[in-house]
Amino acid sequence: MTTAPQFWDKLARKYAAQPVKDQKSYELTLDRTRTYLGKNDTVLEVGCGTGSTALLLRDAVKSYTASDFSPGMIEIANEKKAAEGADNVTFRAAVLSDHVAAGERYDAVMGFNLFHLVRDMDAAFADVHRLLNPGGHFISKTVCLGGKWYLRPMIGAMQMFGKAPYVGFHTHAEVERRIAKAGFEIVETGSFPSISRFVVARKI
Repeated sequence: MTTAPQFWDKLARKYAAQPVKDQKSYELTLDRTRTYLGKNDTVLEVGCGTGSTALLLRDAVKSYTASDFSPGMIEIANEKKAAEGADNVTFRAAVLSDHVAAGERYDAVMGFNLFHLVRDMDAAFADVHRLLNPGGHFISKTVCLGGKWYLRPMIGAMQMFGKAPYVGFHTHAEVERRIAKAGFEIVETGSFPSISRFVVARKI
């Protein structure tokens, strides 16, 4: 059986070659994220893929750690890092619990288009809370398919043949509720595009 990292390893080069599907929404996400970052901040991005977002945001912070559980994705991210000379960025093959186990702490933790692919969203948000310094920000954007019931059979069939990873079906409200439950105060939300929920939350 193909594991989740192996699934994304196989797609890494193809994924890296694809253009951003909604450039306007992506740029808005970057702009809103930047408003919560400071020049002295230490930042962690989980599920960083091939590192494009990390390399675009690195100039806003002191240090930027970006991880993904796919070594293939991280390999490409490090190639991009070398090409740009991005000295304040570190790319690592890791999952959230690895950062927690290492006792790491950050001023901001970010995850974009990631948490609908995580089987235990509550555990993931709890790990994010542990990784943040007091008052630190959790910045996320989550694909919400809660109302798209008609996609379940198609995705289920693709999963049977190893053509799709695990996908959770959550609503905007559910994502926000789960983030708040993990010990956060939500300070900003948005939907760009409408299927995705952008949430900025402060650790309390």
